Amino acid sequence: MKDAAGAFLSALEPAKRAKAALAFNSDDRLDWHYVPRSRRGVSFQEMKAAERQAALALLRASLSEMGFEKVETIRRLEDVLHAMSGSSIRNPESYFFTVFGEPGDKGAWGWRYEGHHLSLHWTVVDGKLVASTPQFLGANPADVREGPQKGTRALNAEEDLGRALVRSLRPDQLAVALVAKRAPGDILTGASRVAAIQEDTGIAYDKLDAQQQGILLSLIQTHASAQAPAEAQARLARIKAGLARTKFAWMGGLEKGQGHYYRIQGPADLIEYDNTQDGANHIHCVWRVFDGDWGRDLLDDHYRASPHHGGGTK
Repeated sequence: MKDAAGAFLSALEPAKRAKAALAFNSDDRLDWHYVPRSRRGVSFQEMKAAERQAALALLRASLSEMGFEKVETIRRLEDVLHAMSGSSIRNPESYFFTVFGEPGDKGAWGWRYEGHHLSLHWTVVDGKLVASTPQFLGANPADVREGPQKGTRALNAEEDLGRALVRSLRPDQLAVALVAKRAPGDILTGASRVAAIQEDTGIAYDKLDAQQQGILLSLIQTHASAQAPAEAQARLARIKAGLARTKFAWMGGLEKGQGHYYRIQGPADLIEYDNTQDGANHIHCVWRVFDGDWGRDLLDDHYRASPHHGGGTK
């Protein structure tokens, strides 16, 4: 990732590099969203061929191969939305690359890839990846039903495994897991800078049978697997360390086409998924770490130990 980030910055023309490279302690590093809006950084639309190639190499270096394909599929859905609406804000070229700090083996740096329905963040301290959240992925349409991309489902496993789990529950289990008959209109944390712990409701991992536990772990793996394998495994290890305090909660209908929401909440991590908009054919999902988004906790330790680096975590 460090090498790819350096190569990306080097590939940019000077004016574009000035736009793409911000200070690590820039407030913009924590200013994130998943809606179409103006962003700091350099977009595909501004890039020449060699610059685009370097940008995509950075994205590949930061994700699993499956994650890269998923992210590119989400970006291509902008073509579907443009065909449906004709709106100029639906643009697969309007995705931005922003590097915070100087990529290197010492000190802190990070980078962000962001546009409609994608907000991905990585933070590195002294050569170690310390955070890969917030991680937001969305899909509209969740199921493309007409046109050249008909049949595309960018987040199919996130939807199908969640429904498989809730429908596998016995009536007594469902009475605990189903915390509301109506789903919220979006993920509850929104684009907050600090993820709020949600209500301690839902069914606990140890109240599931072995098959259901397997589905839940597969669902967590699906959300983690966008990341490079080592980072995905680190997330799973953290989840498994707190499995006894991990709960699965569902809101809304159980059938496809009905608005629904689920969350997986453990001591450190929160996964939220919502599919209610546009006739329950529009998915938002996010992975947050309560004390560790953007590496907040580890950065605090780093700056206490190395005050000469300066910069803080803002």
